[in-house]
Order: sequence, then structure tokens, then C-alpha cells
Amino acid sequence: MLTNPSFPDRLKGGSPVLAAWCGLPDPAIPGLLAREAFDAVVIDLQHGAIDFAPAMRAVPLIAAAGKPAMVRIPVGDFASASRFLDAGVSGVIAPMINTLEDARRFAGAMKFPPVGERSWGPHGALALSGLQPADYFASANGLSVAFAMVETREALAIIDDILAVPGIDGVFIGPSDLSIALSKGRSMNPTSPEVEGALDHALARVRAAGKLAGVYAGTGERAAELVRKGFDLISISSDTALLRAGAQVALKAARA
Repeated sequence: MLTNPSFPDRLKGGSPVLAAWCGLPDPAIPGLLAREAFDAVVIDLQHGAIDFAPAMRAVPLIAAAGKPAMVRIPVGDFASASRFLDAGVSGVIAPMINTLEDARRFAGAMKFPPVGERSWGPHGALALSGLQPADYFASANGLSVAFAMVETREALAIIDDILAVPGIDGVFIGPSDLSIALSKGRSMNPTSPEVEGALDHALARVRAAGKLAGVYAGTGERAAELVRKGFDLISISSDTALLRAGAQVALKAARA
């Protein structure tokens, strides 16, 4: 089954995209969660235990379920963004984009010229898209999304400038790190009043720029709140947390 070639259009369609978040080092896990009712699957290479090779193997498994695959790359590893695009992912989240230079380097890796500096070699993307090379090249910049993470005071202060960088399609908020930054290290509370205010501010700036807004939600209940705020992409919990929650529900029922 072909990877959805209109993932950016899906994100702009007016209804939120709910994504699974995977970091366990087995490509079968993202493939399994792609078979559930999630709209997309994110593979986390920043804080997850999964490395590059198994993450690459997960991409066609997610595509086989008819879902878009996304990755969060390690901090500053912009070269891997291009490699994942070559494999056929539909979006990349780059953490700790704290300067305009970070944003420009990330955008450069994500887009073919004249927008960026991505080089040619879409081995998996051609197979998953079903496009001929010339057609893929002509449309590739519009087939995937580049999300710059806003999770520090520095990034929040220049969010308009980040959003204005050609090739940056939107921002993805990391509420936990943002709470640490806004509290100057005093606490980690992703639902604090300061974070809520920052989320509203970021969402308003994204809307003013006509771009996309993504965010991480620790629970389904929190995801519902962020849906009501108007985010385009909400990642829900993590594979580890979902595994533990399922175990707890089963054990509670068995011991009732």
C-alpha cells in the first residue's frame, strides 16, 4: 500500500491528526501501532531507545498499514532528516531548534533546491509514493513536513522568525522541556499555567503565519484538551506508557 502522498494536506484539513509515539527498539512496534486507529506514527530517535537502522525498517511497516511515518531526529542530526525522507517518511520533527541558523540548517536538509539543499537519492520514497523520479522531484517538497521543535525560552522568543524560514512547515511544542525552561529549572509541569500561556501564544503565531502546529500529549485526556485548543498534530503518550497502562488495566481486572 502506498504511503499517503498528501500528508501536509491532511494536516491542513481542519481535523487533528492523532499520532502514536514510539521509542522502543523494535520496528514491529510502530508497525503494530500503525494498525490501530492512529492517524500517523512518530518514531523517536532523540529520547527513544530506537536507533537509525531499526527506525528505517519501521517505515515500510507503517506504510503497509496505510499510515504516514514521521521521525523525531536526534538534536542537530539534520543529515539523518534527509536520509529518512529518502526512505519515505512523511514528516520530520527536529528538537532544540533554538536559533535561526538551526532552523535554516534543518530546512536545508528537508527540501530540494531551490528551497533547500537536500540531495538526490530517494530509494524508498520512490517505491512508497509510486511516483516516477522526475515527478517525485517536482512534488517532493510538498509531500513532507518539517516541524521545528519549540521547547526553550530562546525558541519561543523567535518563533515568528523560525516560522518565516522557507522550508519550515510548522512548529512542534515539547511541553515538558518548555515547562523546565519557563520555570528556570524549578519544576517539570507540562500543564502549568505558564506552559498553557506559551501554547496559546505559539498557536496564535502559527496561525498568523499560515503554518502548522504540533504538540506532545502525555495522555489521551490531555490530547483531547489540545485538540480543543486547535493543534493540527497531537502525539499521544508513548509506546512504553501504553504498554504499562495496558498491563495495569489487565492486572486490575484479573485481581478484581
